[in-house]
Amino acid sequence: MSTLFLALVITSSQILLGLSMLCATYRMARGPRAQDRVLGLDALYLGATLLLVTYGIQTGRSLYFEAALAIGLLGFAGTVALAKFLMRGEVIE
Repeated sequence: MSTLFLALVITSSQILLGLSMLCATYRMARGPRAQDRVLGLDALYLGATLLLVTYGIQTGRSLYFEAALAIGLLGFAGTVALAKFLMRGEVIE
């Protein structure tokens, strides 16, 4: 009974994460300012990371956790670089 409940919760969370990624994609594509686009991209990589984690829980394979870690690290570095570019106009000083 508890494994059925866990499967239902994981599947519903994957559906909700997919919907949030669609909303983030819309914000990234149609954001009125560059800051909105960066926040959309940040939410998109976060949703992708969480989707990989839930898929890793569902399948029980550790490869998805490692991929989620890599996406999280690269997404954070990209967000920092874009924020620095928007603040100063250059990434490397």
